[in-house]
Amino acid sequence: MIGIVAVSHSARLGEAALELALQMVPGGGVRVQVAAGAGTDADGSPILGTDAVAVAAAIDELASDCDGVVVLMDLGSAVLSAEFALELRGSDVPVRLVPAPFVEGLLAAVVSAAAGSSLDGVAEEATAALGAKTGQLGETADDETGVSPRSDPPTVPDDQVRDSDGAAVRIVTVRNPLGIHARPAALIAEASAGVTVRLRRLPDGPDASAVSLSRLLMLGARQGQRLELRAAGAAGEAALERLAALFEDGFGEGTEARESAASPKEPAAPSAPIASGAVLRGRGVSAGVAAASVVHLAPSIPEPEAGIVIDPAERAAEAMSIEWAAVAVADELRSRTADASGEARAILDASRLLASDPELVSEATALVRTKGVTAARAVWETAAAHERGLEALGGRMAERAADIRDVRDRIIAEILDLEMPGVPAREEPFVLVATDLAPADTAALTGGNCVALVTEQGGPTSHTAIIARSLGLPAVVGVAGAGAIEAGIVVLVDGDRGTVEVDPGESSIEAARAASVVIDFDGAGALADGESIPLLANVGGAADADGAAAAHAEGVGLFRTEFCFLDRSDAPTVDEQVAAYRGVLAAFPGRKVVVRTLDAGSDKPLPFANAGHEDNPALGVRGLRIARRSPALLDDQLRALARAASSESAQVEVMAPMVSTVEEASDFASRCRAAGLERVGIMIETPSAALLAAELFEIVDFVSIGTNDLAQYTMAADRLLSDLGDLNDPWQPAVLRLIGAVGAAGRAAGKAVGVCGEAGGDPALAPVLVGLGATSLSMTPRALGRVAAALAEVSAEDCRRAAADALAAPSAAEARAAASAVLAGAL
Repeated sequence: MIGIVAVSHSARLGEAALELALQMVPGGGVRVQVAAGAGTDADGSPILGTDAVAVAAAIDELASDCDGVVVLMDLGSAVLSAEFALELRGSDVPVRLVPAPFVEGLLAAVVSAAAGSSLDGVAEEATAALGAKTGQLGETADDETGVSPRSDPPTVPDDQVRDSDGAAVRIVTVRNPLGIHARPAALIAEASAGVTVRLRRLPDGPDASAVSLSRLLMLGARQGQRLELRAAGAAGEAALERLAALFEDGFGEGTEARESAASPKEPAAPSAPIASGAVLRGRGVSAGVAAASVVHLAPSIPEPEAGIVIDPAERAAEAMSIEWAAVAVADELRSRTADASGEARAILDASRLLASDPELVSEATALVRTKGVTAARAVWETAAAHERGLEALGGRMAERAADIRDVRDRIIAEILDLEMPGVPAREEPFVLVATDLAPADTAALTGGNCVALVTEQGGPTSHTAIIARSLGLPAVVGVAGAGAIEAGIVVLVDGDRGTVEVDPGESSIEAARAASVVIDFDGAGALADGESIPLLANVGGAADADGAAAAHAEGVGLFRTEFCFLDRSDAPTVDEQVAAYRGVLAAFPGRKVVVRTLDAGSDKPLPFANAGHEDNPALGVRGLRIARRSPALLDDQLRALARAASSESAQVEVMAPMVSTVEEASDFASRCRAAGLERVGIMIETPSAALLAAELFEIVDFVSIGTNDLAQYTMAADRLLSDLGDLNDPWQPAVLRLIGAVGAAGRAAGKAVGVCGEAGGDPALAPVLVGLGATSLSMTPRALGRVAAALAEVSAEDCRRAAADALAAPSAAEARAAASAVLAGAL
């Protein structure tokens, strides 16, 4: 076993590079230590620099169980610190200081060490790593990459499986859009472990050992190209079968043809200004009304000029500016993250990780060093390649291309000392209008003077919608032509009706302002006839729980435990989980806290919980289904919850997400009770669970309806697609009828039926949900007052009549209108 020490000026860069490298060897089997940064200052902020003592300690830590140690360094004083560390260390294990590119070298070294290479072999692989990148760029001669074309025997026909020497041979085609990049190369190395396998690009390209990450990358194999695989030994055919399956599957990245780079588009002709009094319609995703002047999102960074070539003597400094800019952007996003909570914090943290992505930074710096491209242009081109890769994957991954563009613009703005793009600062209230909002933009709205959001794109579960609801901002998305609204003109945004009125009359504005007054909640939800309807809060962590308690929520109806661990690459320990859970439970002593077990997967994948690519992640291994692959993950969480519950006085109830069968519910209930958790429930998110509600109530103590996913699965409409926003509407009669079936089963069993989806915070829908059988509603804390006021004006009989009329309606619009008519008549 060869150990590896990564020495970097930046602790964050070192950790991010290590996280990327370890993804190349999912099976583990490699020992790596990061010795990065020079500690922290008085404020706890990381100090850039290197520490020879830390490097020596890292070497000694590996010496006990490693036969040798390879040390990789990023730049400057890192080399000096590594050399000095050899004098300070207490062990005598053989050490190689390797002059390899930091990120690429670390990836290559980790894969080589995991494959069992010797000390010299790991060092050689790391050193050769830069050649892999220059070879992939396609403009470096073969003799500069260190790989030469071979004059091997002629390629065997496709149907021949052995050559004249007895070696097994297979011809494969590269099918994944991005070709053989780092992750496929790592999969090839893993599948070839223990077998001598070589790959050759046909017809006359170079060849490479299957266990050499750097040599595989130097093949420059792109989508559509054919490779010859040749394996020796008795296990050769089995190894080639494994490799052929990887190629056929596209290495889990899909096999759709990659679109060529689009040619520059002519600027679109400016749209005609929208006339006063016009009413634009979209999708209301956050309730409430507001009127204020329009402010447009600050423009994106213009495309940096192409064709400028940096003098070779200045390229190192130019490349370094990318690294420092990325660190600065990540630091700025980290500071915002510290001030945010819940979904906003998770979204900002995801953007921070993108800014720290070692692949993006290292690929951009390589363009500067090898081709003399300016730093800004290198970031632009590298980001464009990443965007195309995501878009080629389609689905949710394609939607993340906007996140790449956001981080790209921020890094370029830092490099060129330009104004940072995004949400402008204003002292007066304003309505923000944009084509769409990047995650960092959306989360930046916290604490500002934005009173409403209008976007041309987006859907009910977009970042815009999630943050708008958490902040209590009225928001309408999917508004065609919104960008043509003139800056400075007053608009009236109605998040309930999904409308944007341009230059409304004064009477409309006054009515909107009156309606936008925040309604305080006194902590007791009830109907006009006195029937109690507990109003609870949805939270993602301790900070959210404190805010919910301050808003007088009667408890927590949904504690999303996955938000405590979104920024981790490994599973949290039981002790770490106990601490996180106690932070939420402590905010509600003596009151109910309903904890949802880990709901990773679909739009919230976690590295330690989810496997690789899934073609249909919303229909894949998510929620409770993760326990099929990793039962210990669920058992550890239940043990942690039981310990946390025993240490606090909150009334803890536990429920599982994504339950589809009675057997799943029974197994979950058994696990919970074995861990010492008494009150056990499940989420109703699938039509099958709704239809089996009566049988499920024989097993569990309560259920909670997740209206977001229930609508998605009932209507077979991806809730992340704005084009299908009308289908993902809880007013859809099919969805209402399933909710009604669950409510009826709950009444028959005498057990609780909660609603914790976004529908629970809709004042217009809340009475209908109660009429359908909901016994409690859970929502963002800002919605508590509005929902309480709506319920206080109607009786239980009014709710039942409104629900009956809504159920009888043939469309979502008619269901809403029918219920509204009944409730209006009750006032």
